[in-house]
Amino acid sequence: MDRFIIEGGVPLRGTVTPSGNKNAAVAILAATLLTDEPVTIRNLPRIRDVDDMLAILANIGAEISERPPNELRVHARNIRTTALDRELCANIRASILFAGPMLARAGEIILPPPGGDVIGRRRVDTHLHALRALGAEIRVNAEFEMQAEALRGAPIFLDEASVTATENAMMAATRARGTTIIRNAASEPHVQDLARFLNSIGARISGIGSNALTIEGVEKLRGGEVEIAPDYIEVGSLIGLAAVTRGELLIRNAAPEYLQMVFVMFERLGVKCQVRGKDVFVPAEQSLKIVDDVHNAIPKIDDGIWPAFPTDLMSIALTVATQCEGTILMHEKMFETRMFFADKLIGMGARLVLCDPHRAVVVGPSQLHGERLESPDIRAGMALLLAALCARGTSVIGNIAQIDRGYERIEEKLQALGARVERGKT
Repeated sequence: MDRFIIEGGVPLRGTVTPSGNKNAAVAILAATLLTDEPVTIRNLPRIRDVDDMLAILANIGAEISERPPNELRVHARNIRTTALDRELCANIRASILFAGPMLARAGEIILPPPGGDVIGRRRVDTHLHALRALGAEIRVNAEFEMQAEALRGAPIFLDEASVTATENAMMAATRARGTTIIRNAASEPHVQDLARFLNSIGARISGIGSNALTIEGVEKLRGGEVEIAPDYIEVGSLIGLAAVTRGELLIRNAAPEYLQMVFVMFERLGVKCQVRGKDVFVPAEQSLKIVDDVHNAIPKIDDGIWPAFPTDLMSIALTVATQCEGTILMHEKMFETRMFFADKLIGMGARLVLCDPHRAVVVGPSQLHGERLESPDIRAGMALLLAALCARGTSVIGNIAQIDRGYERIEEKLQALGARVERGKT
């Protein structure tokens, strides 16, 4: 098992380019099953979650041709099996995204329970409701057995604005008979990216970027090309890295149009960024002083559905807060165990109180010290990497396969910025 060995206290400096959006990549990979023609994908992040999705595609029967760097072609000419591999699906939550495309293309799927991060209960009920509305018959046993002789368009109101449920319903509806309207739809950047890709290969989707999507079903989709947009979650992580190490970063091709709320919340922590065209510049030696609310009230950072602050950056923001002067409430609304890694920050010297599964009060700044740590999930793992890079002394982070699931060659990027981090074996 790989681990990171980190010597903290070195400011990061230089220029860095984020990889493609992980969440857009896994959805677009699933969508390649909707056509029997080839699809070329560029700027594909080579991370574990992408590799797991490719393994499932290959097992289904798709032909995959790599064209480095970060480019490949998927040709789902034939569907060899509609029963997905249990072990492969156990590796990744996004395996559930095969449900919609497989129902549309093959009329059936046997889907084992999806895996992924253990950050609290992650419902599949919204997916089942949406797919049933489109005409799927679903039996829930040890696996999800789904069949649909012919999908038909329907009005769908999602009981939660779930990203993956929106994507599943949208993909299934592209080849359903008639019109589908999805209300209370998620509208995150990666949902928009998927919709635009589908339109580029012949789908008819309108309302992109809103919470009401209209899909006119078509009989057939063609092949095409797509370039994955920059990962705004990685950009937010890099901003946090620059802040806690008191470094200076120029983040190239950072898609600042997706970062408005990220900028707002980081400014609440005393971290300011400059937008330079498509780039984001993080100046050195930020004040890192928490901005109180009116009448010196304690401010808070909370997450929510787009365009609110993304839940995937709450762990990063919590770590940054430990280095800021002042007191702030962190409120994670979406997942009840995402903040449980806070005990590891406390072990490093952070002054914070985990009030309940959803809220933590942070009083800073705290001088962190090196520790032996384990990465519990993708985002907590990255947050611990931030903590280790600003800590005094040496830290060792185990189980970094979790970090590899969401961040491409992160130690190489950090080394190029001056970080003292090495990958080793346990």
